[in-house]
Amino acid sequence: MALTASDDGPTSAQELFKGRHFDQEIIVLCVRWYLTFKLSSRDLVQMMAERGILLAHTTILQWVQRYVPEILVRSHI
Repeated sequence: MALTASDDGPTSAQELFKGRHFDQEIIVLCVRWYLTFKLSSRDLVQMMAERGILLAHTTILQWVQRYVPEILVRSHI
């Protein structure tokens, strides 16, 4: 899921994820799995913990609310 420039808002993926505690790859992966596989945020927390990444289920829900609209705009869906 590549993020490229859009007309409004951040002009690059780097700007979109600027200041975030977690890397862009982790955020995109969690959002993609949440949407694609209908996993709960708690399932994703457990999956990430198995990979050594500790986060709260509310963090994933915040990522979904923040990044899905931008992903939709950038993918022209």
